[in-house]
Amino acid sequence: MRKTEVFRSSATIEVLARVGRTGFLTAVDGLQFMRSVHNEVADIVFIDPPFNLRKDYGIKSRLETAPPSHYEKYMQQLLVEADRVLKPGGALFFYHVPYWASRLSPFMQDRLKFRHWIAIAMKNGFVRGRNLYPAHYGLLYYTKGTPTHFRRPRQAPQTCRHCGGIVKDYGGYIDIINAKGVNLSDVWDDLSPVRHKSTKLRRANQLPLQLTNRVIDIAGKEDGILVDPFVGSGTSVVSCVAHGMKFVANDLSRRNVSLTVRRLRQLREMPIGD
Repeated sequence: MRKTEVFRSSATIEVLARVGRTGFLTAVDGLQFMRSVHNEVADIVFIDPPFNLRKDYGIKSRLETAPPSHYEKYMQQLLVEADRVLKPGGALFFYHVPYWASRLSPFMQDRLKFRHWIAIAMKNGFVRGRNLYPAHYGLLYYTKGTPTHFRRPRQAPQTCRHCGGIVKDYGGYIDIINAKGVNLSDVWDDLSPVRHKSTKLRRANQLPLQLTNRVIDIAGKEDGILVDPFVGSGTSVVSCVAHGMKFVANDLSRRNVSLTVRRLRQLREMPIGD
Protein backbone atom coordinates (compact mmCIF):
# COMPACT_ATOMS: atom_id res chain seq x y z
CA MET A 1 0.00 0.00 0.00
CA ARG A 2 1.46 3.34 -1.09
CA LYS A 3 0.97 6.65 0.65
CA THR A 4 -0.57 8.15 -2.50
CA GLU A 5 -3.26 5.46 -2.43
CA VAL A 6 -4.66 6.59 0.91
CA PHE A 7 -3.69 10.25 1.39
CA ARG A 8 -4.76 13.14 -0.80
CA SER A 9 -2.03 14.72 -2.91
CA SER A 10 -2.74 18.09 -1.26
CA ALA A 11 -2.30 16.65 2.26
CA THR A 12 0.68 17.99 4.19
CA ILE A 13 0.31 15.36 6.90
CA GLU A 14 3.49 13.67 8.15
CA VAL A 15 3.60 9.88 8.35
CA LEU A 16 5.13 9.15 11.74
CA ALA A 17 5.45 5.40 11.23
CA ARG A 18 4.98 3.01 8.34
CA VAL A 19 4.44 -0.66 9.14
CA GLY A 20 5.74 -2.48 6.07
CA ARG A 21 3.09 -2.63 3.38
CA THR A 22 0.39 -2.95 6.01
CA GLY A 23 -0.32 0.59 7.14
CA PHE A 24 0.51 4.14 8.12
CA LEU A 25 0.40 5.94 11.47
CA THR A 26 0.24 9.70 11.96
CA ALA A 27 0.10 11.94 15.03
CA VAL A 28 -2.14 14.95 14.38
CA ASP A 29 -5.62 16.14 15.28
CA GLY A 30 -8.22 13.51 14.37
CA LEU A 31 -10.25 15.80 12.10
CA GLN A 32 -7.12 16.97 10.28
CA PHE A 33 -6.19 13.34 9.74
CA MET A 34 -9.61 12.42 8.33
CA ARG A 35 -9.54 15.37 5.95
CA SER A 36 -6.20 14.13 4.60
CA VAL A 37 -7.52 10.67 3.60
CA HIS A 38 -8.71 10.01 0.04
CA ASN A 39 -12.36 9.58 -0.88
CA GLU A 40 -13.82 6.07 -0.64
CA VAL A 41 -10.74 4.14 0.52
CA ALA A 42 -12.03 2.57 3.77
CA ASP A 43 -13.85 -0.70 4.19
CA ILE A 44 -14.22 0.10 7.90
CA VAL A 45 -13.98 3.40 9.78
CA PHE A 46 -13.62 2.79 13.51
CA ILE A 47 -14.07 5.83 15.79
CA ASP A 48 -13.43 5.70 19.54
CA PRO A 49 -12.93 9.41 20.36
CA PRO A 50 -12.25 11.23 23.63
CA PHE A 51 -15.59 11.32 25.45
CA ASN A 52 -15.62 14.99 26.55
CA LEU A 53 -15.59 13.90 30.20
CA ARG A 54 -12.56 16.03 31.19
CA LYS A 55 -10.36 12.99 31.73
CA ASP A 56 -6.59 13.34 31.76
CA TYR A 57 -4.99 11.21 29.04
CA GLY A 58 -1.54 12.72 29.47
CA ILE A 59 -1.92 15.03 26.46
CA LYS A 60 -3.71 18.33 25.93
CA SER A 61 -6.88 17.17 24.20
CA ARG A 62 -9.28 20.00 23.45
CA LEU A 63 -11.98 17.41 22.83
CA GLU A 64 -11.95 16.41 26.48
CA THR A 65 -12.36 19.97 27.77
CA ALA A 66 -14.32 21.66 24.96
CA PRO A 67 -17.82 23.06 25.66
CA PRO A 68 -20.44 20.49 24.61
CA SER A 69 -21.60 22.63 21.67
CA HIS A 70 -18.04 22.81 20.28
CA TYR A 71 -17.53 19.10 20.85
CA GLU A 72 -20.75 18.24 19.03
CA LYS A 73 -19.81 20.39 16.03
CA TYR A 74 -16.36 18.78 15.89
CA MET A 75 -17.83 15.28 15.98
CA GLN A 76 -20.33 16.12 13.26
CA GLN A 77 -17.51 17.36 11.03
CA LEU A 78 -15.58 14.18 11.76
CA LEU A 79 -18.58 12.01 10.84
CA VAL A 80 -19.00 13.86 7.55
CA GLU A 81 -15.39 12.94 6.75
CA ALA A 82 -16.03 9.35 7.80
CA ASP A 83 -18.88 9.16 5.29
CA ARG A 84 -16.60 10.60 2.59
CA VAL A 85 -13.71 8.16 3.11
CA LEU A 86 -15.94 5.06 3.30
CA LYS A 87 -16.30 2.94 0.21
CA PRO A 88 -19.86 2.24 -0.94
CA GLY A 89 -20.97 -0.67 1.23
CA GLY A 90 -18.33 0.13 3.87
CA ALA A 91 -19.01 0.12 7.61
CA LEU A 92 -18.74 2.78 10.30
CA PHE A 93 -18.40 1.73 13.95
CA PHE A 94 -18.74 4.60 16.43
CA TYR A 95 -17.99 3.85 20.10
CA HIS A 96 -19.23 6.31 22.73
CA VAL A 97 -21.13 6.86 25.95
CA PRO A 98 -24.92 6.65 25.48
CA TYR A 99 -25.45 10.42 25.83
CA TRP A 100 -23.26 11.32 22.87
CA ALA A 101 -24.20 8.24 20.89
CA SER A 102 -27.87 9.24 21.11
CA ARG A 103 -27.16 12.90 20.24
CA LEU A 104 -25.04 12.08 17.20
CA SER A 105 -27.02 9.12 15.89
CA PRO A 106 -29.70 11.24 14.12
CA PHE A 107 -26.93 13.20 12.39
CA MET A 108 -25.43 9.95 11.07
CA GLN A 109 -28.80 8.59 9.96
CA ASP A 110 -29.14 11.44 7.47
CA ARG A 111 -26.04 10.12 5.68
CA LEU A 112 -25.58 6.44 6.40
CA LYS A 113 -27.73 3.35 6.86
CA PHE A 114 -28.36 2.44 10.49
CA ARG A 115 -27.65 -1.21 11.26
CA HIS A 116 -27.34 -1.62 15.03
CA TRP A 117 -26.91 0.04 18.39
CA ILE A 118 -24.70 -2.55 20.07
CA ALA A 119 -24.82 -2.30 23.87
CA ILE A 120 -21.47 -3.23 25.38
CA ALA A 121 -21.56 -3.91 29.11
CA MET A 122 -18.61 -2.27 30.86
CA LYS A 123 -19.11 -2.06 34.62
CA ASN A 124 -17.06 0.61 36.35
CA GLY A 125 -18.48 0.20 39.87
CA PHE A 126 -19.65 3.75 40.54
CA VAL A 127 -22.68 5.98 39.96
CA ARG A 128 -22.49 9.44 38.38
CA GLY A 129 -24.72 12.11 39.92
CA ARG A 130 -28.45 11.52 40.36
CA ASN A 131 -28.66 8.81 37.71
CA LEU A 132 -28.97 5.07 37.38
CA TYR A 133 -25.76 3.09 37.48
CA PRO A 134 -24.18 3.38 33.98
CA ALA A 135 -23.21 -0.10 32.84
CA HIS A 136 -22.83 0.04 29.05
CA TYR A 137 -21.31 1.91 26.13
CA GLY A 138 -22.89 2.24 22.69
CA LEU A 139 -21.21 0.86 19.58
CA LEU A 140 -23.17 2.32 16.66
CA TYR A 141 -22.91 0.35 13.44
CA TYR A 142 -23.75 2.08 10.15
CA THR A 143 -23.06 1.23 6.53
CA LYS A 144 -22.77 3.30 3.38
CA GLY A 145 -25.75 1.74 1.68
CA THR A 146 -26.12 -2.04 1.58
CA PRO A 147 -23.10 -3.62 3.31
CA THR A 148 -20.57 -5.19 0.98
CA HIS A 149 -19.21 -7.40 3.74
CA PHE A 150 -21.35 -8.69 6.58
CA ARG A 151 -20.99 -11.80 8.69
CA ARG A 152 -22.86 -12.89 11.79
CA PRO A 153 -20.25 -14.39 14.14
CA ARG A 154 -21.14 -17.30 16.38
CA GLN A 155 -20.07 -17.80 19.98
CA ALA A 156 -19.74 -20.77 22.26
CA PRO A 157 -22.80 -21.05 24.57
CA GLN A 158 -22.44 -19.70 28.10
CA THR A 159 -21.54 -22.38 30.63
CA CYS A 160 -21.77 -22.60 34.41
CA ARG A 161 -18.42 -21.92 36.04
CA HIS A 162 -19.18 -24.52 38.72
CA CYS A 163 -20.54 -27.54 36.87
CA GLY A 164 -19.52 -26.70 33.30
CA GLY A 165 -23.03 -27.24 31.95
CA ILE A 166 -24.76 -24.94 29.46
CA VAL A 167 -26.72 -22.25 31.33
CA LYS A 168 -29.74 -22.02 28.95
CA ASP A 169 -31.82 -24.76 27.35
CA TYR A 170 -32.24 -22.87 24.02
CA GLY A 171 -35.77 -24.17 23.50
CA GLY A 172 -34.85 -27.66 22.34
CA TYR A 173 -32.19 -26.50 19.87
CA ILE A 174 -29.30 -27.58 22.06
CA ASP A 175 -27.88 -29.97 19.44
CA ILE A 176 -27.64 -27.11 16.92
CA ILE A 177 -26.12 -24.83 19.57
CA ASN A 178 -23.51 -27.44 20.43
CA ALA A 179 -22.65 -27.93 16.76
CA LYS A 180 -22.72 -24.33 15.51
CA GLY A 181 -22.67 -22.03 18.52
CA VAL A 182 -24.88 -19.03 19.34
CA ASN A 183 -25.46 -16.15 16.91
CA LEU A 184 -23.88 -12.92 18.12
CA SER A 185 -26.54 -10.45 19.31
CA ASP A 186 -26.51 -6.66 19.71
CA VAL A 187 -25.89 -6.97 23.47
CA TRP A 188 -22.29 -7.85 24.34
CA ASP A 189 -22.21 -8.63 28.03
CA ASP A 190 -19.22 -10.97 28.01
CA LEU A 191 -16.42 -8.39 27.59
CA SER A 192 -14.31 -7.07 30.45
CA PRO A 193 -12.50 -3.72 30.72
CA VAL A 194 -8.73 -3.97 30.34
CA ARG A 195 -7.57 -3.25 33.88
CA HIS A 196 -4.97 -5.81 34.93
CA LYS A 197 -1.36 -4.64 34.74
CA SER A 198 -0.40 -7.74 32.73
CA THR A 199 -2.67 -6.68 29.84
CA LYS A 200 -3.21 -2.92 30.26
CA LEU A 201 -0.57 -1.09 28.26
CA ARG A 202 -1.28 2.51 29.24
CA ARG A 203 -2.79 4.45 32.12
CA ALA A 204 -5.81 5.63 30.11
CA ASN A 205 -8.75 3.44 29.04
CA GLN A 206 -7.98 0.59 26.67
CA LEU A 207 -10.45 -1.37 24.57
CA PRO A 208 -10.50 -5.16 24.93
CA LEU A 209 -9.16 -6.97 21.88
CA GLN A 210 -12.32 -9.10 21.72
CA LEU A 211 -14.36 -5.99 20.89
CA THR A 212 -12.34 -4.94 17.85
CA ASN A 213 -11.96 -8.59 16.77
CA ARG A 214 -15.75 -8.75 16.51
CA VAL A 215 -15.86 -5.54 14.49
CA ILE A 216 -13.50 -7.11 11.96
CA ASP A 217 -15.38 -10.42 12.07
CA ILE A 218 -18.62 -8.59 11.21
CA ALA A 219 -17.47 -6.21 8.49
CA GLY A 220 -13.83 -6.90 7.68
CA LYS A 221 -12.32 -8.04 4.41
CA GLU A 222 -8.93 -9.55 3.71
CA ASP A 223 -6.68 -6.85 2.23
CA GLY A 224 -9.39 -4.29 3.03
CA ILE A 225 -8.51 -1.01 4.75
CA LEU A 226 -9.46 0.19 8.23
CA VAL A 227 -9.29 3.91 9.07
CA ASP A 228 -9.06 4.99 12.73
CA PRO A 229 -8.55 8.67 13.69
CA PHE A 230 -8.17 7.98 17.45
CA VAL A 231 -6.15 4.77 17.60
CA GLY A 232 -5.24 5.09 21.31
CA SER A 233 -3.41 1.96 22.44
CA GLY A 234 -3.74 0.44 18.96
CA THR A 235 -6.31 -2.27 19.63
CA SER A 236 -8.29 -1.73 16.41
CA VAL A 237 -5.10 -1.88 14.34
CA VAL A 238 -3.90 -5.06 16.06
CA SER A 239 -7.23 -6.73 15.25
CA CYS A 240 -7.30 -5.64 11.62
CA VAL A 241 -3.70 -6.73 10.91
CA ALA A 242 -4.25 -10.07 12.67
CA HIS A 243 -7.21 -10.64 10.33
CA GLY A 244 -5.30 -9.78 7.15
CA MET A 245 -6.44 -6.17 6.75
CA LYS A 246 -4.47 -2.97 6.20
CA PHE A 247 -4.86 0.30 8.08
CA VAL A 248 -4.47 4.06 8.10
CA ALA A 249 -4.54 5.27 11.70
CA ASN A 250 -3.80 8.30 13.81
CA ASP A 251 -3.52 9.52 17.37
CA LEU A 252 -2.70 12.94 18.76
CA SER A 253 -0.26 11.30 21.18
CA ARG A 254 3.07 10.20 19.72
CA ARG A 255 3.42 7.90 22.71
CA ASN A 256 0.27 6.07 21.63
CA VAL A 257 1.62 5.75 18.11
CA SER A 258 4.83 4.23 19.49
CA LEU A 259 2.77 1.86 21.64
CA THR A 260 0.78 0.76 18.58
CA VAL A 261 3.98 0.04 16.64
CA ARG A 262 5.31 -2.00 19.56
CA ARG A 263 2.10 -4.04 19.74
CA LEU A 264 2.24 -4.75 16.02
CA ARG A 265 5.79 -6.05 16.36
CA GLN A 266 4.56 -8.48 19.03
CA LEU A 267 1.50 -9.50 17.03
CA ARG A 268 2.63 -13.04 16.28
CA GLU A 269 2.29 -13.84 19.98
CA MET A 270 -1.31 -12.56 20.16
CA PRO A 271 -4.42 -14.69 19.58
CA ILE A 272 -7.07 -13.15 17.28
CA GLY A 273 -10.08 -15.11 18.55
CA ASP A 274 -12.44 -14.23 21.41
